[in-house]
Amino acid sequence: MNDLNNDVNQQPASGYEEERDVTEWTVSGENARERIDKYITEAWEEEVSRSQVQLWINGGHVTVNGATVKANHKLWEGDVVAVTVPEAEVTDLIAENIPLDIVYEDSDVIVVNKPRGMVVHPAVGHPSGTLVNALMYHCKDLSGINGEIRPGIVHRIDKDTSGLIMAAKNDASHASLAAQLKEHSVTRRYIAVVQGNLSHDKGTVDAPIGRDPHDRKLYTVTEKNSKKSVTHFTVLERFGDCTLLELQLETGRTHQIRVHMKFIGHPLAGDPIYGRSKGTTMKGQALHAAVLGFVHPSTGEYMEYSAPLPADMEELLFALRSR
Repeated sequence: MNDLNNDVNQQPASGYEEERDVTEWTVSGENARERIDKYITEAWEEEVSRSQVQLWINGGHVTVNGATVKANHKLWEGDVVAVTVPEAEVTDLIAENIPLDIVYEDSDVIVVNKPRGMVVHPAVGHPSGTLVNALMYHCKDLSGINGEIRPGIVHRIDKDTSGLIMAAKNDASHASLAAQLKEHSVTRRYIAVVQGNLSHDKGTVDAPIGRDPHDRKLYTVTEKNSKKSVTHFTVLERFGDCTLLELQLETGRTHQIRVHMKFIGHPLAGDPIYGRSKGTTMKGQALHAAVLGFVHPSTGEYMEYSAPLPADMEELLFALRSR
């Protein structure tokens, strides 16, 4: 599901017939002599720990030129690295009776309006209270393609971003939705309040995103170990020192909107990481996933859903308009 540019060239997986994710890269000269575990950690589409990558390697889920390797294996230019995401295993995750704002649901897919502050899937520091824990209680039948800690999860939004997210209820639906995300055919429109007054009513930020070399937990616009990232924006309303935007994702990188807005000098209002110069009373960035559209995995019908702004963003806009 990765389409790295600059440092690696993705090659399509071949000869693999099961419904499991296989991701391949061809190593560039810049990454020669790099450890395989470090390489995959930096190349992976979503944030993944080095320890998790090492578990994949030790479990035989990673190959270099078709052969399994050890975590300390050094790569050479031209090597083909392939990762096969492990099938779901029995999990100790607890299904929790957490209320969900369900926008749509059938036997294939569920669309939920996630509240700000809810983590999508369990991770270190967030073993419970996540969207996955809630979905496990509500659905009972989630896709296992993404492994034991992310059943049904096809994409994600940040903890402190509210709005629409879809999950798959079987592997066939997961494969279909994941393919649409890879092809950039899923409609994802966000509403955000950013700092400052943008000079253009419309625009596009086309700037590759990779991990920040100074802080591995953050992302930045960079040419090194980065991925093509494109965000389109339209000004909806101006408040002098803040602007209300609609943003449409063409790609879906981790922290993409937050990083791109900071890059053009207009970080999200209230962003605790990328926009520290101006805060709000909100607990997190003023960003809401307002519209989600996709082709239904079974019927082939295009479906689009919207979610109203949460109360905290409405209160922020009221305050800005009342000044």
